[in-house]
Amino acid sequence: MGGTFDPIHYGHLVTAEEALVQLNLDRVLFMPTGVPVRKTHRNVTSAEHRYLMTVIATASNPDFEVSRLEVDRPGPTYTVDTMLELRDIHGPQAELFFITGADAVWEILTWKDSGRLSDVCTFIAATRPGYDLSKFAEEEAGRLRIEFMEVPALAISSTDIRRRVSRRQPVRYLLPEAVASYIEKNDLYAEGL
Repeated sequence: MGGTFDPIHYGHLVTAEEALVQLNLDRVLFMPTGVPVRKTHRNVTSAEHRYLMTVIATASNPDFEVSRLEVDRPGPTYTVDTMLELRDIHGPQAELFFITGADAVWEILTWKDSGRLSDVCTFIAATRPGYDLSKFAEEEAGRLRIEFMEVPALAISSTDIRRRVSRRQPVRYLLPEAVASYIEKNDLYAEGL
């Protein structure tokens, strides 16, 4: 499960758990982006802070693991490079999945070497109840290997959490309490977006 995780929240965790169960995965590897190429429109919290928040949020689940692969890689972070490296690490017999939101699936077609991605992994696209998949199925069928998965409670967003922290509004029940404490202790998001 790749993402900026700025910050990680319950929407991410619920999605990962649902993917684990619904698709019978062995484990979920959280992959905080190092230098996200698609987030140039705003300041992104340091990779180290985002990595540590992800470790804190996932620590109690033995089926979750957090990787430093992208955090430690110099330069811009591209999913295709990460997935190819994971393929090398785990071998061609390993079945790899990339968990993302259904809205983000549209963007994947614009990613670096998106055609190669479909050779390396299957995408798990998390949807909200009632999400209309018909347009995607008609227009993009066959271009990517995608498993759609319905997940409850996907209305939480990192953008909203950052905004709420900067305005001193409550974030309780949106993300793990330990992550909220980390944000407060390190004075993250206090200056706004």
